[in-house]
Amino acid sequence: MPASSQTSRHPAFATTLANGLAVLQCFRAGDPILSNRDLAERTGLSKATVSRLTYTLCLKGLLMHDAQLRRYRLGAGVLSLSHALLSGMRLRQLARPLMRELAAATGGTASLGVYDQRHMVYVETSRGHDLIAFRPDIGARLPVMASAMGRAWLAGAGPAQRQAVLDELERHEPEQLRKFSKALAIAVEDWKAHGYCVSEGDWQADVHAVGVPLRMPVDGERLVFNCGVRVERLGAGGLRKEVAPKLRAMVDHIERLVTDGGHG
Repeated sequence: MPASSQTSRHPAFATTLANGLAVLQCFRAGDPILSNRDLAERTGLSKATVSRLTYTLCLKGLLMHDAQLRRYRLGAGVLSLSHALLSGMRLRQLARPLMRELAAATGGTASLGVYDQRHMVYVETSRGHDLIAFRPDIGARLPVMASAMGRAWLAGAGPAQRQAVLDELERHEPEQLRKFSKALAIAVEDWKAHGYCVSEGDWQADVHAVGVPLRMPVDGERLVFNCGVRVERLGAGGLRKEVAPKLRAMVDHIERLVTDGGHG
């Protein structure tokens, strides 16, 4: 995942920093422990470069080395950086009680997310159920084209910003773009007509979800709320008839609170 040639040619671009961040971005929920070889393959960097980066990242507390496995995992320093980010998002505290109410009313999960590199990332989530198999958590990443949250973010974006993301998908994930381009076009029309977007099993087959973006940026971020419900808990047309109106009402309420409280 090296930087694009256009970006890396900029005189202010710090290549070593970008390479170190690329190493950190290789770790995912399903891949918490990686070797230097794994990291070299995923970043396209040489093994020698990766070895220097992992050594330095360990010294800074951003990676931990498991000597027995001869592999690396993220260090506590990453968690400290995440806490600084999350604690600065005042909207999370503002929205949390309303998200709990929505999750309880729908028997689903209400979440708040931001866009990051062709994905949406949860920064807050509330569950109204005890299902072990369906427990999205803070930091979870969703594909931008397949998820209701991602479609809502794209639908609410301006044409230029949306096209920039689609161009990036064309370069890095053309399969996702081809598979869901028609669904995105429908999502944009849904957003214009109804103020929400849906994903009915496109990301997780047994979960239907609806997404609604905030109409104004907060602290410079364009944020999106979603609500996902297991299919067996939905009646016929329940996603659009019951869940979507509740989510829209919650977002409208939050927008009024943000405006009255001077956030953004």
